[in-house]
Formats: sequence, C-alpha cells, structure tokens
Amino acid sequence: MSPFYVIGHKNPDTDAICSAIGHAALLRATGEQPTAIAARCGEISQRTAWVLERAGMAEPLLITDVRTTVGMICHPQVIKVTVSDTFLTAYRRMLAAEIRCVPVEDEQGNLCGLLRYFDLLKLLLPEDTEGLSVRTVHVSLAKLADTLQAQSLGAALPPPEFEEDLILLVGASSQAAVEKRLKIAVQDENIGKYLVICGDRPIIQRYAIDRGVRVLLVTGENPVAGDILAHAARHGVVLLRCHQDTASASTLIRCSRTVRHVMEQTFQTVGPSEPVSRLRKRLASSEQDLLPVIDPLSGKMIGVLTKSDLIDPPRVRLALVDHNEYAQAVTGIEEAEITEVIDHHRLAGDLVSREPIRYLNEPVGSTSTLVARKFFHRQVPPEAGVALCLCAGIISDTLCLTSPTTAQIDHEMLAWLSEFAAIEPQVFAEEFFGVGSLIATGAAVELLNADRKEFTEEGFSVSISQVEELGLQGFAARRQELEAALRTLVITHRYDLAVLAVTDIVGHHSLVLAVGQEAILAKMPFKRLDDALFDAPGVVSRKKQLFPAVSDALHHAK
Repeated sequence: MSPFYVIGHKNPDTDAICSAIGHAALLRATGEQPTAIAARCGEISQRTAWVLERAGMAEPLLITDVRTTVGMICHPQVIKVTVSDTFLTAYRRMLAAEIRCVPVEDEQGNLCGLLRYFDLLKLLLPEDTEGLSVRTVHVSLAKLADTLQAQSLGAALPPPEFEEDLILLVGASSQAAVEKRLKIAVQDENIGKYLVICGDRPIIQRYAIDRGVRVLLVTGENPVAGDILAHAARHGVVLLRCHQDTASASTLIRCSRTVRHVMEQTFQTVGPSEPVSRLRKRLASSEQDLLPVIDPLSGKMIGVLTKSDLIDPPRVRLALVDHNEYAQAVTGIEEAEITEVIDHHRLAGDLVSREPIRYLNEPVGSTSTLVARKFFHRQVPPEAGVALCLCAGIISDTLCLTSPTTAQIDHEMLAWLSEFAAIEPQVFAEEFFGVGSLIATGAAVELLNADRKEFTEEGFSVSISQVEELGLQGFAARRQELEAALRTLVITHRYDLAVLAVTDIVGHHSLVLAVGQEAILAKMPFKRLDDALFDAPGVVSRKKQLFPAVSDALHHAK
C-alpha cells in the first residue's frame, strides 16, 4: 500500500506542523488510517521546535516531493541469472517465473546485461546452416557434464570457467562413414576439437579415441569396457557417460552454453528516486521492457521495473492541513491522491481530485481547532503531547485568542485541550512567543521563509511572509538587509509583489515591507513611510487583514 501522509504547506508555521501531528494521531487512534504519518514540506521554526521538545514529540517526517518514484513501485524480489549460468538454468528460471527477460550479473553481483527469451534461441539455433559452424558449440566441458548429469570416466575436466569450441559428431552412421569423417578431421587438423556422441558401439568408441578426439560421450547409460576406459586415459580423451539417448544428448549439449554470449550488454537503468511520471515520458520510444533499478551509492541492483508497472502506478495518499491550494502545497501534489482537506483559509479553486473527498473548511482561528474538535466529537481523548501541540497551534494562529480571526470554537477547544496538556494557556503563550526572536537572531532568508505563503490573485503572483515578535524595536537595524532579501526573492521567483509583515503581537501593530510593481504598491491601504515600508497599526492577521488588503491593492492596480 502507498504511504499516507498528513502534511501542511510549504514554509510551515506552528499551526501547520501541529495540526498535521494531531490529525495523524487521530487517524491512527480511530483506525481510519493506521499507518498515517505526520509530515512536513519545509523546515520548522525555533518556536515550533520548542513546542515539539516541550511536548516530547518528534519532528514530522520531511517530505519534499510526493510524486510516485521508481523505488516505491519496483519489484525487490528479482529473478536473475549470472553470466556463467547455462541456457538450461536460465530457461527454467524464466519458465517457472513466467517472465521473458531477466537481469544478468557477474560473479561479484554487478549488473552486466539483460537476457531476453528471444536471446536464448541464439544458443540453440546457429545463424549459419551449413559447414562446421552448424555443428560447433562454444562451451565449458564442466557445464556440459553438469547439464547432462554425466559421469566423467576419462581425463580430468577443465575448470567450469574454461570454455572451448567443440565440433559435434554423432556416431550413428556406419562404421565406415564415421571412420571417414574422423580421417577428414585429422587431415583438417581439427580432430582435437571433436566431441563424438554414440551409444553402445565399442568400435566407434575406439575409432574416436585412436584418432585423438577431444571428448567421447557415451549415451543411454551404456556400459564402457575397461579397455576403452584405459585407452581413453592413455590418449588424454575426456570420456563422459550420460543416461539420455543420443538425440536428446545432442540437444542438451547446446543447452549447456552460457548466457554471457547472447545477453544484451547495452541497456538502460533507472535510479530509485526518479519520478515515475518523468520516467514514463523518457521511455516512450524505448523498446526495452525490463528496467533494472540501481542504487546510486552501491551501484548494485535493488529491484526491477517493467513498462506495464508505469501505466497506472499507486499514488502517494495525502491529507492536507492548513492549506488548500497547489501553490502552497508540497511538490508533486498534482500526482498524489488527496483524500481529505482540513483548513481555515480561503478557497483557492485549483485543488482537484479523482474521487469525492472529505473537505472541512471553516472560518476559525486555526486548523488545530478543527482537528481538536474532531477528537472531541469522536470522544477520543488526545495524548498529552498531541494535546499540547494542538494548543500551540491555536495559540500561535490566534495570538492566544486575541487575533480578529478568533472564533468561539477556538476558545472552547483551547480550554478543553489545556486539561489534557496540563498547561495554563496565557503562561504557555508568553513562553511560546518569547522563544527565538527571528529579528534578533535569524538570517534574512530565514525570516522570509519562516512563515511564507504564495498566492495567485487577479493574475498576479504574490508572496506574503509574516514574522511575529514581542515588540518592533529590532526591526530598524535589519530593515535594509530584509528589503534586499525581499528584492532578491522577487527576482528569483518572478513575483509581482513580495511582502514581509513584522508583527508586534503585544501591541497589535505591524510594519510591512513590500517590493514589486509600483502600481500595486501605490494602492496598498496602509500609511506609506517610504518606497517599500508601510505602517499597519492594528494589523496582526495575514488571513483576515493583510491578505485582503493586498488583494484589494491588486484589484485596483489592474
């Protein structure tokens, strides 16, 4: 089964992280999604890290791309052969597994080829149909004996890795005809390559040994006289005896050839991290059906994939929290299966699904409130750590119930959760907002990305970042640095407008840095202090105050 993640937006704030933790815990507790995993698609802030440490909770799993990858769907149990395996070994494995192509590895386990069912025929059927080439096989005598399950009665066999050319001669003709062919071989000076196959014919056996053939194969489990054995030993002739009849033995000899001679050595491989959607396009014109999956670190094969696996692969399953639009979502969201959305922001309109999904969107102060209410309605008491996380989500997004976005249900859920978390909300809020002033210690890029969301509104591309502080006294010293970083962000992402709001949560006052098109800046409904700085007393909520103001400016700038 594909993974199931509960995940918030890019550049996650405390509410996005904590609501993901809470909802994943609820899904596991109710058995609705026993494998639900809380995830994130960005780094967490100092304040969120403090919350998780206080709650004794691990950071959610970092997921930067939810596209289905090769590693998710490849087959780790691989039917394969080695370069020294024979036709018979490869054929039996492919037949048993009902497959038409297998990877080939060397003795060290390194991938070195692919063997197709069609390639095996080359080991049985020679390309030429006339001359000695029809009867010549390149084979290891040890593997030939193993394939036939033959006894070695004469000279010692060479090691299995030694292969040589053998010319097959079936000694089924008359004695005169066989002797004539052996004499011709002596004249052609290739008698030392001959493998003579015969049954219970002592005279033919002696002819072959006298002329100096390489191998004598006695078929049908026929006995071999002692004098013949001694004669073969004196002449250094390899003497084998098998139970098959002559016709069967002749065929099986070709089955003892190794696959190294016919495997395909030019082929494509894939890495486990490659998205299936990209691979599908890359292989559109390829005729290769089996794709070995190679670990980029070890270089070893970790699985295989077939083209049919790419037709409709399983998708990563997601529950989205604290957002509902693709612009803010984890990369690859378009290829994932969204099963649920829990949010308290505006509807963006670009979220689509194949099947009906659960969609909860209400005008409350935080997504953590909606998750907490699910616990409440289902009469599932949250664990202390989960309850504390949900408390932090509500407190952070509602500024401890003082934000204009605060609803009555935020009050009710915070009070209910506080009992399980064993905290006093006001005291916890003071500690929470006192942690890690980004204005004092954070890098400019960290400030912009700590809680940043992207929007598309009125045809304009917009970024809005917000940093919450206990006072605005540290802003002046950082202003020029932050403005420069904001201008770089506009250039890098080609935004029409980028905004950073530094909010005093005690005095309910924001200073707003804005960079972008002058036509938009001129319509901003705040007091303009200079080219890029605006004064916004009373503004603390991005959702209910800042974004509507920006949206209005965009509308009038058209």
